[in-house]
Amino acid sequence: MFRNSPRKLALVVGLGLMAAAATAVWLLATLGWFTPPPTKFGWPATMTAVAGDGVRGHVDGAANRARFGDPFALAMDGRGSLYVADAGDPGRIRKIAPDGTVTTLPGWFDTPSGLALDRAGNLFVADTGGNAVRKISPAGIVTTIAGDGTAGYRDGPAAQARFDGPIGIAADDQGDIYVADSYNDRIRVISPDGQVRTLAGAGAPGFADGKGVGAAFDTPTAIALDRHGRILVADSGNDALRNVERDGRVSTLARTDPNDGAGLLQGLVGVAASWDGYVYLSCYRRGRIVEMSPAGALRVLAGPGSTIDGNAALPLAGPAGLALDSSGALYVADASAYAVRKLSPRTPGTPPAVAAIPEAALPALVHAPIVPWPVEPQFGWHEVVGDMGEVRGNYQGEARDHLHAGLDISAPVGATVFASADETVRDPLPDWDVEGLSEGLRIDQLTYIHMRVGRTATGQPLDSARFQILRDAQGLVTRVRVRRGTRFRVGDPLGTINRMAHVHLELGAPREKVNALLLDFPGFGDHVAPHIDQVYVLGGDGQRLTAMEKGRLLVPAGGGVVSLVADAWDQVDNNAARRRLGLYRIGFQILKADGRPAPGFERPRITMEFDRMPTSADAAKIIYAPSSGDTVHSDQQTKFLYVVTNVLRHGRAEPGGWNPADLPPGDYTIRIHAADRAGNVASAGRDLLVTLR
Repeated sequence: MFRNSPRKLALVVGLGLMAAAATAVWLLATLGWFTPPPTKFGWPATMTAVAGDGVRGHVDGAANRARFGDPFALAMDGRGSLYVADAGDPGRIRKIAPDGTVTTLPGWFDTPSGLALDRAGNLFVADTGGNAVRKISPAGIVTTIAGDGTAGYRDGPAAQARFDGPIGIAADDQGDIYVADSYNDRIRVISPDGQVRTLAGAGAPGFADGKGVGAAFDTPTAIALDRHGRILVADSGNDALRNVERDGRVSTLARTDPNDGAGLLQGLVGVAASWDGYVYLSCYRRGRIVEMSPAGALRVLAGPGSTIDGNAALPLAGPAGLALDSSGALYVADASAYAVRKLSPRTPGTPPAVAAIPEAALPALVHAPIVPWPVEPQFGWHEVVGDMGEVRGNYQGEARDHLHAGLDISAPVGATVFASADETVRDPLPDWDVEGLSEGLRIDQLTYIHMRVGRTATGQPLDSARFQILRDAQGLVTRVRVRRGTRFRVGDPLGTINRMAHVHLELGAPREKVNALLLDFPGFGDHVAPHIDQVYVLGGDGQRLTAMEKGRLLVPAGGGVVSLVADAWDQVDNNAARRRLGLYRIGFQILKADGRPAPGFERPRITMEFDRMPTSADAAKIIYAPSSGDTVHSDQQTKFLYVVTNVLRHGRAEPGGWNPADLPPGDYTIRIHAADRAGNVASAGRDLLVTLR
């Protein structure tokens, strides 16, 4: 309990981006006004919805009906109100009152991405697309405190200073404002006298500890102040947490191995510090929160990779901004879910309460009357050569290594890739693998892969205003920069097809991908029913049953659970004869000898539906039987051996089975239900005659 008046509390309200409440708690504890609970390392969490119904939009009002467009940063004041940098179109600053009511503050912004409160209650905004730092006073008056609006780099008087896509911001109790000048790769300071200076950073992407210009960052994003006043920086391009002292000395607190594609800090964009020295980090593309102890140990607190009881199941689509309250609860701006969540400590052994978290809504593009193709002619016909859920191998010979996540559209090497939708770049680092086969660009709902991002077939820039091409001393391309907030319209060039000879199109956020066949492409048709080449049964030992009698497969009635496997594939209109695509929906039905459904099988059991992309690492081996797949992009035909008795629903893959003991011994027919997205159902090859004995 507070032992002093609210007036004293107001003196310590909000002193840093996403760590304001935590700093206030530390000060109150230091003064002896109250004792906050100590933070535990690796605490079991429960997740609750704070605001947002999971549908993109801009709606104020009750928490469960409010809508956000791109909630990317949070700041909390001492009264428990949350401020949200909502970078949707248009960019606004939203406020969530303690009772959950959502309102919109005055002012219009261009991709606001960072927030900080000072002790006077002023709210500072890193206006990324506006290349400026702006302030909303307690009276609601909006002013620009630094930056002339032009992307660039210039220190000096605030009105003449220049920034390049600032994303992070923090304010200390001395009146200094710290800015992560993201695409200048620098940390800047705005002093109370209105001067802008560079604290650290060499001005180009790199990684180096040191002082001032001797240090290097790569796209620094969020900033928070810890209990000692140190500046913590989410160094996104380096997958690192950096520490910056007030004199400009930079050190590294934690970093993912650059060669580890699944590293703990990959996609780091958010940071918040607790009152007692713990640090929380959000990994946008990986959908997880990482906790760092005062000793520097790292552990996944929530999301994929967490080993804490139940925490791995906490659904985070694209966590960005973070904030802590006085009880130690962690607030998360789940940008890709268009919502704000709360993680609270729970009693070990009790299940995390996630039932109130709605399933992610389908991307708005699914409801568009038409979505142009990403290659010319955008309103013509193109051959689809791969779809979601197909099994893929790796270069080490594993044929069931992973699942294909998008739609492959055939196009010649060197052809230009065009935007299929009007979208704004959301990720601070939206492209990857420059000059590699998997080079790609995620704009918002759509991701385009297997292209030279921002470059022609000869390596020349397509659009210097949108794509910044960085080269080494030999003139080789080392990086292509696309700023958060960059806007594209249908038909704008994005790049050129590399030697993969197709563009791979993905729909949805990295952790919430949905089947791109849900889009309506011009000229696309599917009147071809799937093919079933064979149906067979695997015993409990994984071996294929082969014993036959009178033309029927013998299945032991008391032999335990078995697996049904269907070798099936699909095509769409005008596919090449050799083309094989994956199914959209599959299941099975058991019929009695007279052709009537067996009890419990009045309708086919649809066990798998490829509407959403599974995210579990073992999904390919759950969905497909051994001998499925192929080597990477080989000339052999892909084998789709679906384990029909396993389950895939809404992106969750789980083992299953069928127990013949559930039926009386006798003759039966196992009938496979194999369907494509258009609703065509296979009729040939679907039946397997069996005798249960």
